[in-house]
Amino acid sequence: MADHVKIVCVENEPEMIELVQLILQRAGYEVIGAQGGRESLKIIEQEQPDLVLLDLMMPDMDGWEVFHKMRASDKMKDIPVIVVTAKAQSIDKVLGLHIAKVDDYITKPFGPQELISSVRKVLRSRGKG
Repeated sequence: MADHVKIVCVENEPEMIELVQLILQRAGYEVIGAQGGRESLKIIEQEQPDLVLLDLMMPDMDGWEVFHKMRASDKMKDIPVIVVTAKAQSIDKVLGLHIAKVDDYITKPFGPQELISSVRKVLRSRGKG
């Protein structure tokens, strides 16, 4: 079902990348970790993944900036994005997600099933699941 689906996980904390990799690799997905915004844009452009999991809170370039740069790029504009937000972030951010047309969002801390469900839902909507 998850035949060669490649996901880039953009996250500031290495432990979080490892956790996401553990959960999604068990579900049959290939997961590439990217730490921080600048590195992630290079990796996303290089790898052309089927999906990007994007943390909003990063020190060098926040997730919104990464998202907007992706949408402005011919190579990356069609890659679906699931935004990962911390529970503490305001409702404005979540409303912003709808306006920005992200594909889905999940809040930390999330359970494995929640993550897998979100990934499957977005991939299905894009005809990849």
